Amino acid sequence: MIQRNAPVIPFNRPYVAGRERQYLTEVVESGQTSGDGPFTRRASTLLTALVGAPSVLLTTSCTHALELSALLLDLRAGDEVIMPSFTFVSTANAYVLRGAVPVFVDVRPDTLNIDERAVEAAITPRTKAIVIVHYAGVPCEMDAILKVAKHHRVPVIEDNAHGLGATYKGRPLGSMGALAAQSFHATKNVQCGEGGALVLNDDRLRERAEIIREKGTDRSRFFRGQVDKYRWMDLGSSYLPSDLLAATLTAQLEAFDDIQRQRHAVWDTYHAELAGWAADRGVTRPTVPAGAEHAAHLYYLLMPSLDERQAMLRHLADAGVQATFHYQPLHSAPAGERFGRTGPGGCPVTDDVADRLVRLPLYAGMTEAETAQVVGAVRAYAPR
Repeated sequence: MIQRNAPVIPFNRPYVAGRERQYLTEVVESGQTSGDGPFTRRASTLLTALVGAPSVLLTTSCTHALELSALLLDLRAGDEVIMPSFTFVSTANAYVLRGAVPVFVDVRPDTLNIDERAVEAAITPRTKAIVIVHYAGVPCEMDAILKVAKHHRVPVIEDNAHGLGATYKGRPLGSMGALAAQSFHATKNVQCGEGGALVLNDDRLRERAEIIREKGTDRSRFFRGQVDKYRWMDLGSSYLPSDLLAATLTAQLEAFDDIQRQRHAVWDTYHAELAGWAADRGVTRPTVPAGAEHAAHLYYLLMPSLDERQAMLRHLADAGVQATFHYQPLHSAPAGERFGRTGPGGCPVTDDVADRLVRLPLYAGMTEAETAQVVGAVRAYAPR
């Protein structure tokens, strides 16, 4: 039964681990508020250990980390980058800004991740990279994707905005591509309001990545005493975050295990409590393949139709639950048609799931009562 006058359950509530205020005060009192300060180093060390990569560079957003990857790839006008259509616009924008053409391919109907079979079919002599997205923090089929990439000698970039802490056959997401991008936006498991990181799995790229991140200068080397002055060396932009952001991120990363425990508890409750209801009504729950550990980033339901998706969203809103839909296909968006092209076979699965998906509230700090309210509201839905 729906509880009338029940508290509104927000879709997301940014988690506060507890030491953010202390660390922010330390930064302000130190006078070192710009980037590459003590907390930038602390957060980078924690993240490097978590991802299992040779090194990471904090950025002001995941979008900027993707833009950094595009600069490192030396993309030129007309180069092609394969990516799923079912993703956030930043995945495409980062490469379009360098003149590259996004080639949109379909996703699998089970995980909603890029269809590895569609990847190889989309490769042409102009292909310069394959960008994959671990949707909902569930791993893509990396063995098949890496095999295709190796055969065609193109790098894989992991857009790992959803997947920090998840693994594929024991390997951390973000550690398998040549580069990976992380997000620390307020909606992510670990957040600092706005923030990101570029993961460098080939440490030979670090020096150039540092230069690009510091407006195209070797300023980082100067501050380490490796050069006597810093100069303009390459293309670049201002991608380095303030140490204030890094301080917040440090507090979050130190609490990572606890954050994940709380999020998995909510995800697991949804998955168990809605199993019978979903089976009876033709609703699909998330799929996590064998050998994969997901990040509990989001929980979704695939309703039988667009009409039922809309009806469910209205029903949940009436019950005080702020649910929402998700990505709209990039291949058919105005900018997608202008700047990109669709790979062989089109994106029928993307078109289908984008119309039917409902995301439920999920955040660390969500109480058992709040979780139960969401479950009760979902179960009370009846098609009209």
